[in-house]
Amino acid sequence: MIDIRDKRVIVVGTGKSGIGSAVLLEKNGALPVIYDGNEKTDMEAVKASLQEKLGHETAAVIHIGAFPKEIADGIELAVLSPGVPVDADFVVYMKEQGIHIWGEIELAYHFAKGRVLAITGTNGKTTTTSLVGQIMQEYYDSVYIVGNIGNPYTDAAPFMREDTVSVAEISSFQLETIEDFHPQVSAILNITPDHLNRHHTMENYAAAKEAVTTNQTHDDFCILNYENDYTRKFGDRCPAKVVYFSSVQKLQNGLYYEGEEIYLATDGASRRLLNVKTDMNLVGICNIENVMAAIGISMSAGVPMENILATIKRFVAVEHRIEYVATKRGVVYYNDSKATNTDAAIQGIKAMDRPTVLIGGGYDKGSTYDDWICCFEGKVKKLVLIGQTREKIAECAVKCGFPQKDIFFEDTFEAALDTCVREAEDGDAVLLSPACASWGMFPNYEVRGCQFKDYVNKLEE
Repeated sequence: MIDIRDKRVIVVGTGKSGIGSAVLLEKNGALPVIYDGNEKTDMEAVKASLQEKLGHETAAVIHIGAFPKEIADGIELAVLSPGVPVDADFVVYMKEQGIHIWGEIELAYHFAKGRVLAITGTNGKTTTTSLVGQIMQEYYDSVYIVGNIGNPYTDAAPFMREDTVSVAEISSFQLETIEDFHPQVSAILNITPDHLNRHHTMENYAAAKEAVTTNQTHDDFCILNYENDYTRKFGDRCPAKVVYFSSVQKLQNGLYYEGEEIYLATDGASRRLLNVKTDMNLVGICNIENVMAAIGISMSAGVPMENILATIKRFVAVEHRIEYVATKRGVVYYNDSKATNTDAAIQGIKAMDRPTVLIGGGYDKGSTYDDWICCFEGKVKKLVLIGQTREKIAECAVKCGFPQKDIFFEDTFEAALDTCVREAEDGDAVLLSPACASWGMFPNYEVRGCQFKDYVNKLEE
């Protein structure tokens, strides 16, 4: 552990993660030096956030705009917010000065206590983390749900006990900056193309996800998706004991889905656990996989199966992930705003059981859309496109055989929703599942999803 008492520590970023890191550092005797390259950052608002959490005036020094190299003099540690690329020029400069580069997850881990269950993957993280968190909360006394789910790990770390269980949603960005982070149970739900504008190659992206197991041993567990090429192959070199789940085939060992049932197999002997139609409130094959992963994580963490299954039967969908909103004039509206990449959006379409008017498009992360559009057949009747990627998606859709006449371009989100209402008929679904990030039109996918729900809820019955 780096000695931080009375030492200056650079914190990069002034969002939830950055504020949480600065507060934890200051509470433990460090002198935070906060840097944010966004010149529009409100320094007084940052100070107010720090002081509200600290309960007193902050000692932090704040720098906004161009990175002043002199602030790195004599520094041993810098803590990056997840949105800061590790190959940014100023981060590379700090590395060259011999400064340790951590993320908020690594920092929090050094001050936290208890066991960690860490969940990563391209899709399904939030639903799985929320479900596992609820299972743990209903069985253990001290449980915190932290990480990429929106609750900074640094906020919870000071309150943890030796018997605490932390359920952590961990992104690839956060995994780039770990050193000692050691979960007792990890899960890699899937690895499909995403964030290639940040990681540059699939090999880099997969390596970042696999890093969740870096410090695990054979005394620990890792839950892996048998039907994903990356995670299945990773099982052969994973340092922890592997528990597979499969939505396609019967496993000799692990969790699998067959018919309408989820089973647990041990040395070829299968035990029925639950029926996905009558025992679950979640829809879609993606959520069947999420539930299997949650079972694997929870049983590896010592929760009895009867307790796990009882919680699953009560659990409802996470907001913004294939979330039922309302039925208006015979049209069913679903909010899948969290589908910020094509693989997640494919799962949203697969979950639809009626003709669907689909809203797609947004910020361009360098994705391709062929696989997404190829699953439209028999499901998507109209495609309403918004944002930076709309022409790119439309061109791909026409190339894949989707009728040009059924594609609509809209300049605003409200206009897109108006088009959906006009084009949807009794018995149809309207699905917001954009396959793109929200940036450029919205601050985040939550705002996008909430605007969708507000609009839908105001429609006349």
